[in-house]
Amino acid sequence: MNMTDLDVQAAELRLFPSRDEEVAETLSVLRASTSDPRPRMVDTTMLYAPRSGGVKRYLLSKKAWLEANRPGVAHSLLVPGARHQAGRDGIIKLHATKLPFGDGYRWPSSVRRWGAWVAAMKPALIEAGDPYTPGQGALEAGQRVGCPVIGFCHSDPAGLAALHFGEWAKKPVEKRWARLFGQFDRVVSPSRFIARRLEEAGVRNIVIRPLGVEIDTFRPDRRDRDWLLKRLGLPASARLLCFAGRPAREKNIDVLIEAVQRLGAPYHLVLVGAGQGMPAEDRVIALPYERDPRAVARIIASCDAFVHANDKEPFGLIVLEAMACGRPVVGVNAGGVAETVNNSVGQLSRSADPGEYAEAIEALFARDVEAIGAAARVHTVETFAWNRVFEDLCMVYGEVSGRPEFVQPAAELAVH
Repeated sequence: MNMTDLDVQAAELRLFPSRDEEVAETLSVLRASTSDPRPRMVDTTMLYAPRSGGVKRYLLSKKAWLEANRPGVAHSLLVPGARHQAGRDGIIKLHATKLPFGDGYRWPSSVRRWGAWVAAMKPALIEAGDPYTPGQGALEAGQRVGCPVIGFCHSDPAGLAALHFGEWAKKPVEKRWARLFGQFDRVVSPSRFIARRLEEAGVRNIVIRPLGVEIDTFRPDRRDRDWLLKRLGLPASARLLCFAGRPAREKNIDVLIEAVQRLGAPYHLVLVGAGQGMPAEDRVIALPYERDPRAVARIIASCDAFVHANDKEPFGLIVLEAMACGRPVVGVNAGGVAETVNNSVGQLSRSADPGEYAEAIEALFARDVEAIGAAARVHTVETFAWNRVFEDLCMVYGEVSGRPEFVQPAAELAVH
């Protein structure tokens, strides 16, 4: 697609009036990017917002890693935003309506328009991070330009529909989910838990590739327990349990709160971001959302243990980040967290029942918490560092696209 095609496409789909400066600027950046001779990978998803979590961190980490380790590949990220905005960093935001009560998330309205923007970037490979408008648009773009499209399944929308609307909503969503993911050339799942859900829905051609963690950002030497105790106004005898994330229903924040209330002194629950807007609770301290991951790492590392009660978590990137900070994790023996947490790095509750979860917390503190935290750091560095994760993913990208640039490191590419 050449420059003229871009202009015609914008007018044809009536993306915005031609006089709109934001669209003109975005098209200008696209023109510059399409002149790049390198094969371009385009990531697109609506699961990207100012306060979003794991998917956004995965995409930004991948962008930085590809730039440093795969110079033969160009990378662009296409996501919703408050307005059309194209940065020279390869992140392009397209105007989309903000969802009410959606914690900053935005919903693009037109599959056709979204697909047109993706196609305009002349991708050699597309990865869709959701089954919504961007995911559907990615498939249309792949057909238009003749390139493969990978679907990364970051969540279980059918399970979420059942949780929020009732079991009646599960089957219709599952059918639509399966129909869409069945069209991708390859489906990436971050856990066996999500892979099983995909298989149950009839999806095939699945590969399991776990997410990773920025081990230089989330590390044990961020720990400053005295600083955090002073900030919270608590004595040194306090046992600090931490959870960081969105206050979404599926996170089971109520389970964490009830478990801590059952335990009583000296336990305290520190909610980073997740406690905003909730009524005051005894032994529960709500801290504001932290945009800077280093600030999050400092708080997590300064607590005694990380707690996570979601029994349907697709993966749980924040759990890895806590382990990278040298903190043991109390999880539930279900979902994706059960695949990353075991007795050597933490404690698993039999269920998300508050009583059983409280017992799991007590069981952890009956052991050597610091030794378990140290083991968690070692396990995370050896297994989940982003470098290892992206090397494995690039093998998938190279196989699906047929482009050797995805599997050739920087040094090897320089020799050739």
